[in-house]
Amino acid sequence: MASNKRRNQLLGAELKKLTYLSLPLILAQLAQSSMGFVDTVMSGRVSAQDLAAVAVGSSIWFPMMLLLLGILSALTPTISQAYGANDRRAISHVAPQGIYLGVILGSIIMLLLHQAHYLLPWLHVSAEITPLIIGYLEGVSWGFPALGACFALRYCSEGLSLTRPSMVVSFFGLGVNIVANYLLVFGKLGLPAMGGVGCGPASALTMWAMFVGMLFVVWRGDLYRQLQILRLNACWCWETQKQLLKLGLPIGGGLFIECSIFATIALLLARFGAQAVAAHQIALSFTSMTFMVPLSIATAISVRVGHTTGRKRPHQTRRAVYTGILTTIVCALISCTVMANFPKLCVSIFTHDTQLLNAAAALLFLAAVFQIPDAIQVCCAGALRGLKDTKVPMIIQTISYWGIGLPIGCYLGLYLNWGAKGFWIGLICGLTSAATMLSIRLFRMFSHSK
Repeated sequence: MASNKRRNQLLGAELKKLTYLSLPLILAQLAQSSMGFVDTVMSGRVSAQDLAAVAVGSSIWFPMMLLLLGILSALTPTISQAYGANDRRAISHVAPQGIYLGVILGSIIMLLLHQAHYLLPWLHVSAEITPLIIGYLEGVSWGFPALGACFALRYCSEGLSLTRPSMVVSFFGLGVNIVANYLLVFGKLGLPAMGGVGCGPASALTMWAMFVGMLFVVWRGDLYRQLQILRLNACWCWETQKQLLKLGLPIGGGLFIECSIFATIALLLARFGAQAVAAHQIALSFTSMTFMVPLSIATAISVRVGHTTGRKRPHQTRRAVYTGILTTIVCALISCTVMANFPKLCVSIFTHDTQLLNAAAALLFLAAVFQIPDAIQVCCAGALRGLKDTKVPMIIQTISYWGIGLPIGCYLGLYLNWGAKGFWIGLICGLTSAATMLSIRLFRMFSHSK
């Protein structure tokens, strides 16, 4: 009886710590996801062509952004383990290297997006939306150097268990995004009405605003100053850069692989016309918002695992993982219930077009099915990231999404001509496979560490 009471107390304490870390992250991620929501709603109010252009354009730059953020997220377990071990010297060394890396990678992506016009003919994109896509991508590209620096600072902060700055800066960015979109898309205050193309420069302005906000927070924070997070006179260190890339590339690759499945579907659906792409984008925008909850909990799990691993407390590590996964499953059950029972209500905020609403609602019903496996796989990946195990999870995700999910989706969607429904059934298969294999990987690592 006493042992059960003690165990419940420990689980309750761990749940409290995870909640303290997760809530600001959930709000921050929802704010960021709302930026895509704003783009979708405002471009959709202009025309289906503008919405389709934003959807296809997002399908090109969003996976690249996740690759960037995934690589930089190597800072979170690195900083959290050093902080757990009270190694302040390592923190003051790694943080500036992460900022350098973020700016360089963001600049590379900026240059790549300016060459996107070479890619579009290979994707058989409709000629009517091609100029809109190019203008949108060129606009958003200018924000990537700032985004790289912003997220380097953010992941350093999260590694120190300081997650509220991420929330504050994300809501500041959301406010800037709403105003900038309204002014540029609809042409207010004397500005030209750019339609969906205006979402691109609006996103770039938002990225720069978030960087300035995060820079201000870190510059003013006492702990950040003590740990010399902004020690930008530090020399470039190839060895540290290689370590960050060694850990971060598989993380970024895994996120890129998962997101690129959704992006590839949007590109493959372009041949079915703007309506099919728009329905896919609406369903994806809504599910992206619900996905922010398990993604945030996964980040909190990664931080807790990093801290407890740095302090060499394996039992506390397992408790953090189990508590996080169970919490995420409960949240996934709630989102699944809402999406399955009220799909039309959920997508009605994006469009009033009856045909488009019905098509998007049908996809959202399918999305309800993969809420639980999606939540499990992202939490397992977060726990493995905290243990600095990133290569095998990336291989698992590659097999699941590109070896299982996409082939099934292509067969059903293209060969059987099921369209978007066939691809989303493929997603269910891919995410379920990823959840199964990542769970096995995590529990095997725990059994070997006993």
